[in-house]
Amino acid sequence: MTYTEDEVVGLVLAAGGGRRLGGRPKALLTYRGRPLVEHAVGVLRAAGCTRVHVVLGAAADAVREAARFEAEGCVVVENPEWEEGMGTSLRCGLDSVAGTGAQAALVSLVDQPGIGAEAAARVRAAFRGEETLASAAYDGVRGHPVLFGAAHWAGVAASATGDQGARAYLRARESAITLVECGDVARPYDIDTPADLARLE
Repeated sequence: MTYTEDEVVGLVLAAGGGRRLGGRPKALLTYRGRPLVEHAVGVLRAAGCTRVHVVLGAAADAVREAARFEAEGCVVVENPEWEEGMGTSLRCGLDSVAGTGAQAALVSLVDQPGIGAEAAARVRAAFRGEETLASAAYDGVRGHPVLFGAAHWAGVAASATGDQGARAYLRARESAITLVECGDVARPYDIDTPADLARLE
């Protein structure tokens, strides 16, 4: 069976305030001459997601002004509770995707520029329907991006708390997750501390 492109929507979580970066919102960090959030959107688009939802929080107005993604038709969602952790952004993002007709969401984090379109496309290709749970793996260790079929959205949202995101939900369903090895094409580091800024080009 073949699937249409719109059945898998991209979802970028980009609301963090960069507490360990001295309060510099990660979405606004510069990568290859543009805001990091713009790069993250481009990765999901290049991976085949024609629709991308972006969850903003810290400095949302500044991010909207700096990044060009709205002109490209992205759906921008603001998370008023972003300071409570990534779990709130995941809930906010999944809520925005519900009712769009999408059958799955490919979720990525704004602060992982080492994960490019090839890895995201591999995970997207694991989509088999609304029951799909798939994740990138790096040397066998589960990482991002993660593909959540629509049948899982309510459960993921209910379990997403603090900075845990979907971790507890996925841990309880390890046997149902399709792991997609991406260690040969991507590096899953995070931009969390000032020392990590050296990884930005």
